[in-house]
Amino acid sequence: MPDIDISGCVAENHAQVVEQIRHACLRCGRDPHSVQLVTVTKYAELDWVHALTEIGVYELGESRPQQLVERAMKLPESVNWHLIGHLQRNKVRPILPVTALIHSVDTTRLLSRINVLGAELNLRPRVLLEVNISGENVKDGFTAGNLVACWDEVLAAGHVQVDGLMTMAPFSANPENSRSIYRALRELRDRLQTMSPATISLSELSMGMSADFEVAIDEGATIIRVGRRLFRGLRDA
Repeated sequence: MPDIDISGCVAENHAQVVEQIRHACLRCGRDPHSVQLVTVTKYAELDWVHALTEIGVYELGESRPQQLVERAMKLPESVNWHLIGHLQRNKVRPILPVTALIHSVDTTRLLSRINVLGAELNLRPRVLLEVNISGENVKDGFTAGNLVACWDEVLAAGHVQVDGLMTMAPFSANPENSRSIYRALRELRDRLQTMSPATISLSELSMGMSADFEVAIDEGATIIRVGRRLFRGLRDA
């Protein structure tokens, strides 16, 4: 794309999203620093991702484990990789050494596999438990009731650091339609916190994407996952 200023375009888009986060936080009385922006690079060209790192954006999210591992080898070690997509148990080993946070632990079997490999590799992986709050058949994740029922099993995974919960709301043209989903995730987190020892802090709520992250912030999101907004003006150029 010789006629496109990739770095300038990415920097401008990033600044706009950061400003939107700041305004959303101020509206609900939160510190903007309490919300972490994870840039989803699943469909981004590698030079677009390089442009992000050049402006100091190091929290990057990938949906596909193999692409995460490949890009971790090509990009600066300062990048903190977030796996936000589905993870199969046979794909766990290669991603553990290069992933800062796994957002998508959706079964106790997967959690157990991460726990076993964490012990083998002398790691304590940070994870979020994916909850299918909306009940859609096409989405992965624990149901709220199932997660409560197996919470003791979750707490027994001593080589895994469970930092909180993640969810995805159904797609809607109206961001307000996501509010009840995000509120329910926060309420579930609060309930699970009361069932946990003081050493467990479920501080993270990964919820909210490009179309509805302001509503998610209002409902307590600490991590938002934004992709296409950061690459506006590049994809169709």
